[in-house]
Amino acid sequence: MAENKDVVIHAGREHYRAEVLAGGKRVVVDEPLEVGGKDAGPTPYDLLLGSIGACTAMTLRMYADRKGWPLESVVVRLRQARKYDADCAECVSAPVGVHQVERELELEGDLTDEQRARLTELADRCPIKQTLERGLHVIAAPEPADAAVS
Repeated sequence: MAENKDVVIHAGREHYRAEVLAGGKRVVVDEPLEVGGKDAGPTPYDLLLGSIGACTAMTLRMYADRKGWPLESVVVRLRQARKYDADCAECVSAPVGVHQVERELELEGDLTDEQRARLTELADRCPIKQTLERGLHVIAAPEPADAAVS
């Protein structure tokens, strides 16, 4: 099992832009021009959907490879009707609700009907999707000692 590593996010004074550093790789996250961002990268919701979709595709790839099935490619298309800027504006007063994500799968390869059905079933078992569906609690960690004001 992979070692847990920190993901570090830095947001400076540039409007809505943040940088995510994970495993030595950097991703710029931003908002579209119409909400005041510079559209320099995916939005936070894009990354959320990307995490679900990538995990789904990787789960299906691993399973098909283990079984020796002729899965050539997986395309996962996800969509949701959420607007990050509107959610932020209402984050204190809005009631908590359930967000729905619609998923389409395209499985390419010379697969039998049974193999396609099994892969479609397994798409619901990706660990990221399961984590989100079971409930995710983000807790405040103690402030690092070197960040404390003396």
